[in-house]
Amino acid sequence: MESDRAGAESKVVTTSCDYDCGGRCLLKVHVNKGEITRIDTGEGPLPGLKACPRGLAQKEVVYAKDRLKQPSKRVGERGSGEFKPISWEEALDTVARELQRVKDQYGTSAIFLMDHTGSQGALHGVQKTGRRLFSFLGDYTTWWGNTSLEAAAFSSLITFGDTFTGTSRDNFLHSKLIIMWGWNPVVTRFGPDTTNYLSRAKKAGARIICVDPRYTASAKALAEQWIPIKPGTDTAVLLAMAYVMINEATYDHHFIDTYTVGFEKFKDYVMGEEDGVPKTPDWAEGITGVPAETIKQLARDYATLKPAALYASWAPGRTAFGEQYHRVANTLAAMTGNIGVTGGFASGGTGRIPLGYLSKTLPVPKSPSHFVHVTDIYDALLEGKAGGYPSDIKLLYIVGCNLLNQFLNTNKGVSALQRPEFIVAHELFLTPTARYADIVLPVTTALERTDIGQPWIGGPYFIHMDRAIEPLPQTKSDLTIFAELASRLGIPDYNDNSDEAWLREFAAATPDLPEYEVFKRAGVHPIPLEQPWVAFREQIEDPAHHRFPTPSGKIEIYSQQLAEKRDPLLPPIPKYIPSWEGPDDPATNKFPIQLVTPHSRARVNSQWHGISRLDALADDAVWLNPDDARSRGIADGSMVKVHNGRGQLLATARVTEHIMPGVASLDTGAWFEPDSEGIDHGGCVNVLTRDKSSPGGSFACNSCLVEIEKAV
Repeated sequence: MESDRAGAESKVVTTSCDYDCGGRCLLKVHVNKGEITRIDTGEGPLPGLKACPRGLAQKEVVYAKDRLKQPSKRVGERGSGEFKPISWEEALDTVARELQRVKDQYGTSAIFLMDHTGSQGALHGVQKTGRRLFSFLGDYTTWWGNTSLEAAAFSSLITFGDTFTGTSRDNFLHSKLIIMWGWNPVVTRFGPDTTNYLSRAKKAGARIICVDPRYTASAKALAEQWIPIKPGTDTAVLLAMAYVMINEATYDHHFIDTYTVGFEKFKDYVMGEEDGVPKTPDWAEGITGVPAETIKQLARDYATLKPAALYASWAPGRTAFGEQYHRVANTLAAMTGNIGVTGGFASGGTGRIPLGYLSKTLPVPKSPSHFVHVTDIYDALLEGKAGGYPSDIKLLYIVGCNLLNQFLNTNKGVSALQRPEFIVAHELFLTPTARYADIVLPVTTALERTDIGQPWIGGPYFIHMDRAIEPLPQTKSDLTIFAELASRLGIPDYNDNSDEAWLREFAAATPDLPEYEVFKRAGVHPIPLEQPWVAFREQIEDPAHHRFPTPSGKIEIYSQQLAEKRDPLLPPIPKYIPSWEGPDDPATNKFPIQLVTPHSRARVNSQWHGISRLDALADDAVWLNPDDARSRGIADGSMVKVHNGRGQLLATARVTEHIMPGVASLDTGAWFEPDSEGIDHGGCVNVLTRDKSSPGGSFACNSCLVEIEKAV
């Protein structure tokens, strides 16, 4: 810390992002006279913690002209964006009064808390601050289902009995083959050190292959081979790879016999003994568009180049039967003996590791009683008890969530948000969702709070998130807002600690952290590892004393739990089930293009919208293969209309060989801007997506058929 000649304090503050971005990166925030002057980054005590352009743009977020700086009350129709400023006293009194009214008149189950992933600090994370208050209030209703990785979590629990299925990133340095399946870490990060280690692995001689409908930034930067594949058909290629390994006797018989149950049933299905259809590479080629010879070579490489990491990531799981893709990837990792070994990977799981997480965070005294799946929220608002949902929702409380923009079937959402009697939103900006609120409360950014950064998927470090500046006038943290509401509602025990007292308590309860003051001074605390952390190492090295946490104690290729459900859409062994709105859906006659909706390098979901230095990095054009563009008279740069039975939007066409024929791609996160006819001019992909989950709970945004035509 330094002082300038005028005596005003200047300092450099160590902190991190708390967004749902796939990274917990190192930020150095330069502050002079109480204002942020610039933000830069560095490696710190570990390699690869450098921040991306999104993290480095947070000064622009803090000081954005359109940032909300005072509570406001709706004065126009819902969705009109017409608000008037009001005092905090009036705003909080109104919200507390409405919460009490709905509780008294309808019961607390009529209150829906929509607290999503907008901020993820140990103390200030929205799923902590809101749930703590509402647990004191009563049996409220909330959501379930991870919009990113529900299918992977389902598969992890069914197959391995655990959701911690990943490795520390230094493990890639020991891999001879890395298959990036539906994974674009150059954009989505998946830990700030991921691309660093992948690049080092490549230099050390690892082969890296990318399987994806698009030739992504990661394919360009890291892979030696790109294998295009039709969305929703990944399971078929994985099954055909299993066929090759079985047919050529290259799978690891010892591993299968020692550590798994149910392989013979899976083998019967793959070889066609069960249904008369051998899952050959030729069979898969007709479904997926991947040449049979390519499938054979990929199978041979994965079976023989050991150790190997098949990183079967989450995007292909966000499809109609996405859990089947993850479960087959689990099985292939077992067939190749790549589970629990350095350089391998328990493919198809969540990829998370149990490092870098606090043993204690903001406590929530009681879990919610009523849940609605994330794909059913609009139906729950529209139908209530008559539709079989827990209650008729009268009050919707939104924290850290641009629901209307980021959840499926936006136009249904427009109707649904007219139903509650009262809506309140905590926000930084007047988002498409906040425009429907009755009261909007302006919140602080991570740079205006103190917290502890925990790596998003786990990692061997923690970052102390020191407060860089005082909160802008008329803004409050979620924790402060809920504390003030608790006082008005007669709840005395919501928050009797300072922020730092809470963090001291969290640190003291976490064995991986030193004393709090030591941690705070260091800024970054690495967790020392003698070797890469690898999921299930103990079970593989010492099976007599360490069983898998499944009913059988082994990797369950055949799941008795699923067999007992007797659901043909959740079979006990992984199978290929054709996707709705996939390449074989009859709806392709009218809507022949499969749309995928990847993350943007300029945004985290819909956050950072309108930040100019990031807008310049955004690619909000719809990618279209030249064959598809030519038949529609579309040229590169043309304005096009993308539409289906749920909605329509306008976008610029990018005609490129970097996407396979029959598929289009439009990044998610651009804000919904409908005109008077309901046509979206903002490029919000969710006006097109279907609000239906996979049988295992996946947020199936990548099962979406559209037509694209030149705009008139």
